[in-house]
Amino acid sequence: MNKKVLLGMSGGTDSSVAAILLKEQGYEVIGATMILWENENSCSSLQTVKDAKSVCDTLGIEHHVFEFKEEFKCSVIKDFIDCYNNAITPNPCIECNKHLKFKAFYKKAMELGCDYIATGHYAKTEYSEEYKQYVLKESNAGKKDQSYVLYGIPKEIISKILFPLGIFENKEQIREIASKYNLSVANKKDSQEICFIPDNNYERFILENSEIKPKKGSIVNKKGDVLGKHNGLINYTVGQRKGLGISNEVPLYVIELDKENNQVIVGEEKEIYNDELCATNLNYLIDLQNGQEVEAKIRYNSKKALATFYKVDEKNIKLKFKETQRAITKGQSVVIYLNDIVAAGGKII
Repeated sequence: MNKKVLLGMSGGTDSSVAAILLKEQGYEVIGATMILWENENSCSSLQTVKDAKSVCDTLGIEHHVFEFKEEFKCSVIKDFIDCYNNAITPNPCIECNKHLKFKAFYKKAMELGCDYIATGHYAKTEYSEEYKQYVLKESNAGKKDQSYVLYGIPKEIISKILFPLGIFENKEQIREIASKYNLSVANKKDSQEICFIPDNNYERFILENSEIKPKKGSIVNKKGDVLGKHNGLINYTVGQRKGLGISNEVPLYVIELDKENNQVIVGEEKEIYNDELCATNLNYLIDLQNGQEVEAKIRYNSKKALATFYKVDEKNIKLKFKETQRAITKGQSVVIYLNDIVAAGGKII
């Protein structure tokens, strides 16, 4: 009997081609789309469901729809709003992967008697002889690799996850396969914004979905000199230069958000560089040793940088970088790599 796999399908090109590849590899594929948010422009809209079902019909595979609105609201939306309310910058895609796509979704797969779950992410899972366990690895996709946003996957289910797109180097290869099979989504555009804020207006979303009322305050330098006014801390992040509305001989950047005093603190570009960070709530996929040399990424689009790992206690770590890093930001994730293997990840504090 063929192994059964539950594939997360967003109605996009990637997950649709993942279905093709899994079928070609001999798996019994079941497609499933998660309804996470009610916005008609979100990644779980009615059109998303229609596109996913259309692909499943074309490929002759079963399709399910799972509603996880309440779980999404509690795990992702609440975290997003809480972070901005506390002047830190969230990463909702990481929270969604952790709580929905690789927890709630995995539970559904087990209920359906599936052997594996799969998604259209650009990443890899495989058994490592060196570590004597299954590991999460970078894909072949270079800048499009998504291993960074997957560090929150529970270690114990890595052996049950398939990433069919991990061997591909670019999106063009994926679109070619979709076109070959005459899929209606072959040329569908990729989503660029946060799925539940398609217009990218974070302030509007927070105002409509919380009791938070942004307060105007001062933009100051490190000495406390007032240089201008801000229209609410939720509109700023560390490293930001544009939109400050202040003039200065030397360009100024946000270096800190002071929630207690409701101030945006600015400084010169050199002041947004640092060679160390602390992080909390680590998810370890590989055991790390105190003083171990690693590589780390402080945001999705940054390059891996050499660092030394220090375990402060059971919840917290410190990384000391060989070279200074630009705009290390509270609330964002730092992901630690051993060569191409994801070893751990946590929230920057």
